[in-house]
Parts: sequence; structure tokens; C-alpha cells
Amino acid sequence: MKITLCSALLLSALAGSQFVVFEASAAAQQLTVWEDIKKSDGIKVAISDFEKQYQVKVNVLEMPFAQQLEKLRLDGPAGIGPDVLVIPNDQLGGAVVQGLLAPLTLDKSILAGFTPSSVDAFQMNGTQYGLPKAVETLVLIYNKDLVKTPFKTLDEWFNFSRQQHEQNKIGLLAKFDELYYSWGAVSPMGGYIFGKDSKGKLNPLDIGLNTPGAVDAVTTLKKFYSEQLFPSGIVGENGLNAIDSLFTEKKAAAVINGPWAFQPYEAAGVNYGVAPLPLLENGKPMSAFLGVKGYVVSTWSKDKTLADKFITFINQPKYVKTRYEVTKEIPPLLAVMNDPVIKNDERASAVAEQSKFAVAMPGIPEMGEVWGPANAALQLSMTGKQSPKDALDSAVKQIKMQIEAMQASNQ
Repeated sequence: MKITLCSALLLSALAGSQFVVFEASAAAQQLTVWEDIKKSDGIKVAISDFEKQYQVKVNVLEMPFAQQLEKLRLDGPAGIGPDVLVIPNDQLGGAVVQGLLAPLTLDKSILAGFTPSSVDAFQMNGTQYGLPKAVETLVLIYNKDLVKTPFKTLDEWFNFSRQQHEQNKIGLLAKFDELYYSWGAVSPMGGYIFGKDSKGKLNPLDIGLNTPGAVDAVTTLKKFYSEQLFPSGIVGENGLNAIDSLFTEKKAAAVINGPWAFQPYEAAGVNYGVAPLPLLENGKPMSAFLGVKGYVVSTWSKDKTLADKFITFINQPKYVKTRYEVTKEIPPLLAVMNDPVIKNDERASAVAEQSKFAVAMPGIPEMGEVWGPANAALQLSMTGKQSPKDALDSAVKQIKMQIEAMQASNQ
């Protein structure tokens, strides 16, 4: 889940494909669009208007978005693939390297309408390959019956958790022994995964997970463990299940989790609220990894110019607002994020606000070598088996060794 968050957590459980065709007047030009399962209704009006304006026919095929690139590898060369498809941002790097996607030709004013982090999620080496469709990120979810108003800072949550612990109760819970969750403190306090070279390109051998700021961040998060404010069961593989159980059983006052938890918590009857992540001791908001779905163009598209126009057209504010109302996926389009339809929805507003402070996961293949050593170091730190500095220093050495071996094997 952590490695391909957007893939794993937004992927529909429904198998198979559903073919949906929006009819238009007979025209010589056609576009084929692959949309996510049960999401085509969200773009139905936009497609109808596009067909009328450009005198084209748009054929829409629904399939799970995380599987679309895999299918494109076969259907593209065979001439039966799409012009436009939807992918998660963590699949972008591999798709570009393999030559599956065409660069987009978009006016800068269009990109300026989206949150910078969501635009960056579909950039590689300075080239734009996609237009963001929906975002998700970690937020703070709290039980309104146990906490009337969410605290603004992590320090306040720590003090509250300590008070709760003295009464044999649980305050805030989070899976800080994994990079996906601890990143919220590591990044704003000065840590980084990959540095950048003079051209702004990620340097996979410049690992910043053991900077003084990163060590300070892990030391800060460790306090929740060293003072036993987190039950021992939330460390390791089963930690997330334990966190969910404690919250749905109304034993924990708050958790750090994502929008995928909303429905299960609601089904459990928890009277919960949602807020952006709290501020850190340096005054900066906690960050998070950003999961982004975006529209991209196949390198085998027979009319890339029309495909670009289609992506731009359906992402106009009025159509994006309709898409949100139908699908409830949070769009990173600023005009819609600031619309009352999202502003007045506590859950959507919190995700939208937090996404402004979130950063896209590095899309280069070397990212796959980071998770294991980083998570192992965090577990050693949080459980007190190693100091944060020693654990992070060892992790960075191991990550570099693994990346060097990976690069050597690819030569």
C-alpha cells in the first residue's frame, strides 16, 4: 500500500471492464478514452459538449485505472488502444521510460489553475505528461464525541495523548514507524528522499533521509512511543489494522489516515470529523505524500492534438465541479477547491487543504529501493533498538548500495 498508494487505495474492487459509449453526431474523427471504473458518469456532460464543439465521437471504456498502463502496452502497438487514459502518478516514471506516453502541449495558464504539487506529480525532467484529475492525501480524523475541536499542533496532540494515557485512554494514533506516515514530519523539518541536480532532475544517489532535520523529526515522533502513548500492537505489519480497530471501537480519540478510511469509519458509526494535519514545532504544517490520478495521452494516439484539447476541455471548472459532485473525488483545480461545494464539505475541504502541503512521491524507479530500509530504520528508532541517527545513517547506506546495484544491473 505504501509503495503504490494511489494505485492500491483508489483501485476499485470491481473486476472486468464496462463499455460506455457517449453517442454523438456522425463524424470522421473519433477519440477513445479509458476512464476509471464507475467514473465515466462524472465526465458525461463534458464529453457531450466536447463532441458538439469539435464534431467528433468519443468512445469511453471503463476499467480500473491502475491496470490501464499494463493494458496499453499490448493494445497500443496493436492499434486498438486509447487516445486518452487515466493513471496514478506513481506509474508515470516507468511509463515515460518505456515510451508509453506522449508529452502534452498545454498553455502555462492551464497548469497554473491546479495546485503546483499535483502538476509536478505528472512532470518528468521538466516535461508535462498529464493533467491531474483527483488527489488524496493523509488527514487527521478525530472522534467528535471525544475531541470537540481538533488541536492545531502536534505538540498539543502529544500533551493531550499523555493526559489520556494517564486515564488509560488513547489520544492520537499514527503509523509513524513507516516512511509513508512519518514523512509528514521528516519533509517540513529538513529531510528529503532524493536531492536534485543543477538541472532540477532527481539524483537517486543523493539521499537525504539522515539529515539533521530528518533525525530531529524522527526524534520528535519517537516521543509517542517512548512515553508509551501508542499501544505496542500498532508497530509493524498489523499496525494499521490495530489503529483502525481502536478508532472504530471508539477507543482512540484521533488517527492520521486517508480518505479511504472515511467509509469504514462511517459504517462503524463513529461520529468523526476531518481536519488537515497539525503544525510542527517549527510552525510548518505537517506534509504528506500526494496520490494523484491524471489524464495522459498514449504515444500511439492517432490525433495527439485533439487528445490534448480533450483533456483541457473536460478540465474546465464547470465540468470539474460536476465530476466532483458525481464521483466525490477531490480535484486539485483551485477554482473548484475554493468553491462552496468543497469548502462547505468538511471531509473534502480537509483533503483539499492538506493536498496543498503534500508532495508527490518520487516517480523514478529507484524509489522502490527506499521503502524497505527506511521503514526498518523507523521501526528500530521508534522501538528504541537504535538511535534515530544510527538507524537513519544505516538506512541511507543500504539504500545507496541497493540503488547502485540496481543501476549496474540495468546497464
